[in-house]
Amino acid sequence: MPQFIRKSLLQLIFSGAYLMRWNDKLRPVELVEIDKQAHKMLLACILWHQYTQTNSAINRTDLAKEIIEGGLFDYFYRLIITDIKPPVFYRIKENADDYAQLTEHVLNELKPAFTSAENTPPSSSTFWDRMCAWHRDANQESVARRILAAAHLYASRWEFTLIKPLNSFDDEINDIAVSFSEKLETFSDLPGMRAILTPGTALAKFANLCGQLRFQIRWTRAPRIPATSVLGHMFVVAVFGYFFSLSLNACQARSNNNFFCGLFHDLPELLTRDIISPVKQSVPNLPLIIKKYESEELERRIFQPLRQEGFQALVEQIAFYLGLSLGSEFLECYRENGQIKKIEDFATLQREYNADALDPKDGFLLKICDWLAAFMEAHNSIHTGVSSPQLLEARTKLKTKLQEQGLPCLKLNALLADFD
Repeated sequence: MPQFIRKSLLQLIFSGAYLMRWNDKLRPVELVEIDKQAHKMLLACILWHQYTQTNSAINRTDLAKEIIEGGLFDYFYRLIITDIKPPVFYRIKENADDYAQLTEHVLNELKPAFTSAENTPPSSSTFWDRMCAWHRDANQESVARRILAAAHLYASRWEFTLIKPLNSFDDEINDIAVSFSEKLETFSDLPGMRAILTPGTALAKFANLCGQLRFQIRWTRAPRIPATSVLGHMFVVAVFGYFFSLSLNACQARSNNNFFCGLFHDLPELLTRDIISPVKQSVPNLPLIIKKYESEELERRIFQPLRQEGFQALVEQIAFYLGLSLGSEFLECYRENGQIKKIEDFATLQREYNADALDPKDGFLLKICDWLAAFMEAHNSIHTGVSSPQLLEARTKLKTKLQEQGLPCLKLNALLADFD
């Protein structure tokens, strides 16, 4: 097992499923942190793609890394300061000494999840060092920070539009609405941002559709705590994919692709809902029928409108993450002269294609992350005290599948033993 991927880190990543947002306001649905983070990072991916269309592959890869890791750094920080209301946090941030003290407290709280048994940062990755530097120099200006700030504000305002009609009695509501509008306008110069903020455009509709994935609750026939959504699940898979990529010394392009693939992998469920495996497997041709319907609806509701407004390159990028040309997002592949080509298996990818210039993407590794995220959804609910025969059976089957079919280099047996 990679040294720095342990139960404590996986549980930290998953803990955002418990954190309620806007919990001082009347809410039509529960709004949780991992859903907001997924929405934010989907938007950040779109903005990254639009910003770097004319950049070199190296610049695109470097900026993607800074955006992905910056988003994760901010997420982990948020997990610790969750009880501090935004206006209070921004007041603290205005005072350099106060903010520095808060940051050191946050880093001290996070450190155990990112250190080895010997209490030293993991030798296989400098992720911890980069996170410390990111937060200790929070006032540094960069394109990545602007893209993340714009995506953060959009995702937060999207949630705000849900709760605003129910909180007309709240004297903060109008000030919050004005603040969002003013702050978002300062990012309108970012390529793609103006289209996202303009109602009725293809990008605005796509950004809105992504947010709606938080309404689709997984495991609908097995009540759970927390009741994770499709959107939150996508974020967890993406983060798992990124950390496992780091642990395997994956090239940066591959690590980036694995994060974004995990982030997009269940996007078609916006169009079909989350259909559980037993139902899919009950009818021989049902998976093919679902796949065909997903492809048709993706084209009609997302891809065609984007193409019509000049976002053909973005469509191709999303299609790459979804593995549409190969028939599955869980197949290893790389890109050569714009063509997506299948790689035989994980071992071949690791041995022959682990290079930025080939723009590779994992397949089976991401399927493992998908299983692991589902295992944790079942395990955490059972551990919380909300169980059912379906959840108990699912946890056992998923654990067995991970132990028997998982990649040996990940040493999942040792990792899963901590969950006993």
